[in-house]
Amino acid sequence: MTNASGSLAGQFFDSAIGLLQQVRDGESKSVAAAGTMMADTVEAGGRLFAFGAGHSSLPAQDVVYRAGGLALMNLLVVPGTLGVDVMPATLGSALERVDGLAGAVLDSSPAQPGDVLVIISLSGRNALPVEMAMNARALGLKVIGVTSTAYATETKSRHTSGTYLKDHCDVVVDSRIPIGDAELTAEGIDAPFAPASTVVTSALMQAILATTAGELAARGVEVPLLRSGNVDGGHEWNGRVLKEYGDRIFYRH
Repeated sequence: MTNASGSLAGQFFDSAIGLLQQVRDGESKSVAAAGTMMADTVEAGGRLFAFGAGHSSLPAQDVVYRAGGLALMNLLVVPGTLGVDVMPATLGSALERVDGLAGAVLDSSPAQPGDVLVIISLSGRNALPVEMAMNARALGLKVIGVTSTAYATETKSRHTSGTYLKDHCDVVVDSRIPIGDAELTAEGIDAPFAPASTVVTSALMQAILATTAGELAARGVEVPLLRSGNVDGGHEWNGRVLKEYGDRIFYRH
C-alpha cells in the first residue's frame, strides 16, 4: 500500500469514528427511546420488524438472525429492493420510487397493531420508505425511523406529499450522514468517495438493540438472544429460543 492510499484509509477511519462519536453523543436520547419502545413491545408480546431498501437494507439485515442478536427481529422484505441481488441493480432504485408498493407489502405481512417497524432510509425522501411509515402507522404499528435528517433540508422529497420519512415516525434516530454519503475527496479523483452510512447506521441499530436488551433485563423479562452456532451449545440454545418464541419469528416459515 502506498503512502497516499494509506493516508486515505486513515482519513476514512477518522471520518467514520467522528460520525460514530456524533451519534453516540447527539442521539443518545433517541436511541434510548427507540430501545425502550422495542422493549415495551417485546414485553407485551408484540413483534419487531426492520425494513430498508438498497444499501439501507444492510443494517436491517444485520440485526436479523445473527449471533448476539435479538431473535425476535424480522426482516420486512420488499422483493427487488434488498440490494444488488436483483438484476439490473438499478431496478431496486426505481422500485423505491413506486407509489403503492409499501401498502401492498404491509397488507400481506404478518405485522399487527402494536408491533414495531424500524424503517432505515438514508435520505428518507423516496416514496417507498415514506409510504411504508405512513401505512404502518395507519395500521397501528409503531415506527422508528433511522435516517439522515439533513436530506430533509437540502433535497426535495420524491413522495407526492412532499414529506420525508422523519415526518411519519414515533421516534427518529438521526444518522447524521452528510448529503451524498461520501466522506473523502482527493486530487485526481473526480467524485467524492468512501461512504460511511452502513458503518454508522449498523452501529445505531446495534446500540438500539443493546438498549432493548438492557431494558428487558432490568424489568426481569427474559432477553431472547441468539448465540453463535460456532460455539459449543450454540445450536441447542438457539433451538430452544426459536421454538419458545416461534409465534413471533417469521424468518423460519
